[in-house]
Amino acid sequence: MTDTPHVRAQAPLAPGMRPRPTAVEIGSVLCGIAAFLSLAIWGFTAWPLPWNIVAGLGAPALAILVWALFVSPRAVLAVHPFVRALVELFVYAAATIAWWSMGQAWIGLVFAIVAVTFGALNGRRRLA
Repeated sequence: MTDTPHVRAQAPLAPGMRPRPTAVEIGSVLCGIAAFLSLAIWGFTAWPLPWNIVAGLGAPALAILVWALFVSPRAVLAVHPFVRALVELFVYAAATIAWWSMGQAWIGLVFAIVAVTFGALNGRRRLA
């Protein structure tokens, strides 16, 4: 008799295959995409005409660059998981502050709660 009766043995994946993403991973990806879109909306609406193009394209581009360097599953720079979580939190905070600066505090607050919840759940799974 085994110590863990409810654990099933899983067949190994074929070469080149990855396990299916979980609902938490999908939610975390959607929160990241929402953060990038929030920064784009903020950039295009919060600035006057010549600068709105720069901010509307630059803010999400900078966030995507930071995300690709530190947070993505295939990050360019391998950092400690807590640094990775901190960078992820900064991107979410930037999107939240963008909503607040547009006068949409409730949208920012709901986004912050959902994004931090998915980030924490996904981070716990990575550390386990």
